[in-house]
This record gives sequence, C-alpha cells and structure tokens, in this order.
Amino acid sequence: MSTPVSIDVTSLGKVGVLFGGRSAEREISLLSGNGVLTALQSRGVDAHGFDTGLRPLTELAAERFDRVFIALHGRFGEDGSLQGALEQLGIAYTGSGVMASAVAMDKIATKMMWLQKGLPTPTYAEIERGADLAPILAGLGLPLIVKPPHEGSTIGITKVDTADAFQAAVDVAAGFDDVVLAEQFVTGREFTVAILGAGKDARALPICEIVAPQGNYDYQNKYFTDDVQYFCPADLSVELSAEMQRLALAAYRALGCEGWGRIDFMLRTDDQQPFLIEANTSPGMTGHSLVPMAARATGLGYEDLCLKIVASARLKLHKGKGQ
Repeated sequence: MSTPVSIDVTSLGKVGVLFGGRSAEREISLLSGNGVLTALQSRGVDAHGFDTGLRPLTELAAERFDRVFIALHGRFGEDGSLQGALEQLGIAYTGSGVMASAVAMDKIATKMMWLQKGLPTPTYAEIERGADLAPILAGLGLPLIVKPPHEGSTIGITKVDTADAFQAAVDVAAGFDDVVLAEQFVTGREFTVAILGAGKDARALPICEIVAPQGNYDYQNKYFTDDVQYFCPADLSVELSAEMQRLALAAYRALGCEGWGRIDFMLRTDDQQPFLIEANTSPGMTGHSLVPMAARATGLGYEDLCLKIVASARLKLHKGKGQ
C-alpha cells in the first residue's frame, strides 16, 4: 500500500480546475472536473472551478491562478490549443505540453509516431471524403473499426463486420472529422495502463482489464451504467503484464507525454500479442474512470491522486533569451 501523499497545499497557491469546454465530451468533463474540484477542496486546496465552455480566456487570465488542473476532454482542452494559451498566459498546468497533446489527440498522428518507433499498433488507413472504399477494405479485411481521429469516449466509432456497412460507418465518423481512420479489428481482451510522471521517472500503474457486455465498451457503458466489469490488477502473467507496461511507457514517451495519462491496448486472443490503440493525455476522473481505479490498486486514493497530479503542474515550453 502507498503512503498518503504529503504535499504542502499552501505551496500550490490558487488552483483552477478547468472543465466543461465545448467538445463532444463536455458532459463527461463536467463530471471529471467537479470530482477533482471537490477532492482538492476536501484537502484544503484553494481550488476554484472554471468552465472554459462558458467563460472566455480573458476571465481565465483575470482569475490569476497559480496553476490549473486540466479536466477537459477532447477538442479545445486536450488537443494542445488550451495548453498553448496557458503557456502564453504563464499559468502552470497539469498533463502533457502543446506538442504531445496535439499529437496524442490525433489518432492517425499517434499511430504514425508509434510505428516509426517500432511499436505495435493495428494496421490502418486514412479515408478522405469521396474515397473509393474497395481497395481499403481489401487491404484491411474484415472486421474493422472506423473512427474519427480527433474524438474520444468512443464517440463516432463503429465496428464494421460486412462490406455493405463500411460506407455508413465512414459517414458517421465523417460527421466529426474530415479525415476518417479505419483500422484492423483486434479480436481479444481490452486493457488500459495508467501512467504517472514524466520521462525516465514515469511509472506505469497496475493494468486494468475492461469487460463490457457483448464487448461493447461504448459511451453509455463507459459512464452511465454498471454493466461493465473491471479487473485491476488484470489477470495476466507476470511476464505479459511487465511487457504491456513496458510498451505503455514506450508509447507514452514516444509522444512526449508527461504528468499523467493512459494508454489503451487490445490483446489478441490468437497469439497474446498486445496492440497499442490510443493515448489519452487528459483521462477521465469520474466514478467509472480507469486512472483512479489503477491508482487505488496501489493504495493511492482519489483525493491523493488529484493532489499528486496538480502538484506536478508546470509550464513546458523553454523560455527564450531575456525571459
């Protein structure tokens, strides 16, 4: 069991918890942000909520926060745009910096980076509007997964089992993004690895397995039902668990992530080969969320996890001459 986090809360200064926002994941961000805000206040932190979907950046600057906990999910909060604004305002923030946030938010860019580093991720194709789907289908085979590259929480994702369903799936994803991602479907078990820290000091938490009804880990099942089963630590051999944690750290570092994050996996049934699916640089912090679950497996409670994350907030960009 871990010892309680020992942090002088007065050293944190005035803390803003940024939540809500304008993305398709606003509803979940409100849940995450309010959870974090309550947790920090319960530990005596001078914490204040700030809904970036309702209040402009001028008001954020006027609040004179010493640091902020980013509890935003999706566009305008997890994609590097807000991180850039915070760098300009000189406000320390949690999680990854501008570049890592932008790359991790783009599932295609993420896969390109992982493949360049020799890390395993399912074969994929980019689909532009009006593209001929026949050669893509021939190259990827069935079943496959179609998703918008810049959304999270399984928004806009469709599993395609027949050739006739491919176009409809592309149309759904194209409602969110101009370019659509199609990738080979990996038949197997679903896992996630939460990570805390940066660089060589980053450490992987116990692996969580997700067992959803009929394998359907969709938006509703993720956040609003109790039908999904979670096993943490996951039932894996010591060797396989260590390998998946190694891959998760390699994937996290390849993108330049820091502070905290989560790497999602599929473990293929046939040969027990793990495949990296995506990275999350501002994971959920709701009652159903996986990072708090993994932290609890080490003895780190929700409130202490929030404290640990907010204490890691910093500015990431190097100062120029004369700064």
